[in-house]
Amino acid sequence: MPTALTDLCRYPIVQAPMAGGSARPELAAAVSEAGGLGFLAAGYKTADGMYQEIKQLRGLTDRPFGVNLFMPQPTLADVAAVEVYREQLAGESTWYETPLGEIDPYGGVDDGYEAKLAILRDDPVPVVSFAFGCPSRAVLDAFAAVGTYTVVTVTTAAEAQAAQWSGADAVCVQGIEAGGHQSTHRDDPQADGTGAGIGLLSLVAQVYEAVQIPIIAAGGLMRGAQIAAVLAAGASMAQLGTAFLVTPESGANTLHKQALTNPLFTRTELTRAFSGRPARGLVNRFLREHGPYAPAAYPAVHHLTSGLRKAAAKAGDAQGMALWAGQGHRMARELPAGQLVEVLVAELDAARAALSRPGAAS
Repeated sequence: MPTALTDLCRYPIVQAPMAGGSARPELAAAVSEAGGLGFLAAGYKTADGMYQEIKQLRGLTDRPFGVNLFMPQPTLADVAAVEVYREQLAGESTWYETPLGEIDPYGGVDDGYEAKLAILRDDPVPVVSFAFGCPSRAVLDAFAAVGTYTVVTVTTAAEAQAAQWSGADAVCVQGIEAGGHQSTHRDDPQADGTGAGIGLLSLVAQVYEAVQIPIIAAGGLMRGAQIAAVLAAGASMAQLGTAFLVTPESGANTLHKQALTNPLFTRTELTRAFSGRPARGLVNRFLREHGPYAPAAYPAVHHLTSGLRKAAAKAGDAQGMALWAGQGHRMARELPAGQLVEVLVAELDAARAALSRPGAAS
């Protein structure tokens, strides 16, 4: 088991734990085998489903890897708002010929958290990271006792300080550029559309001055030179998600992979349309039509729209899918995951060499 962040892998490259099927064992294994740190996403899986993927990954590599957990969320407070959104989605249900999910105030809010913790304590993995909040000191101490390195995903310096106080070994600092869900510890709908999110370089610098634990930087990173920049700003490692989404080892839907570089999709936007929690995705028809009206109700909205998203994918309609993507999506390269790690390392080395040349900063 690792005792320091730099013990985890040869290169400072982490593959983001993208929930929803993208971060499957084949991808994590390929990244870890290439010298990076591969991750499995336990979100939206049962405890047994998580364990089966861990067993599969162990059969593919003996290198360190991580497992990401979702923190339990508050129970649904405003059922009426979700009912109104259900009515708005009635046309989608008819179009895709699939029923909307049930609205349960208590449904899926803990994502099987305690059962997953029990498995990971009984059969430890090298790294466990957390999204959507910070676990208690007791949870983090229990992982420390079995030799598991812990990482808490944060979006502010204050969240990073809370993670350090709770006993996390490191923080994953997520900038506003990141694809997928923003891992805020408190979902504040009042912040929607205010531009309150912080860019990655500024955030890394703030967190670097606020805590004494290592930093993993995440958000829009697609090239080795960008990795060099966040390392110079104070990060110890860089986490990339969208960059690995298009690899053949990724479990992302083919339509999703193609959309990342399709000129039809020109930009990304934070939206609650698909899950009820702010998440960055490619702007498509569903996001445009429903994003402005989606309530702050995660994971209720996620379960409500799950069938629609699957039906859209089955119908080959990218306009009805959740196309999660970071702001650098147009820079995605269709390379095998291991080769992508090698290319990123070469770019990182070149960027560092360029910066070290006399007069480089002038």
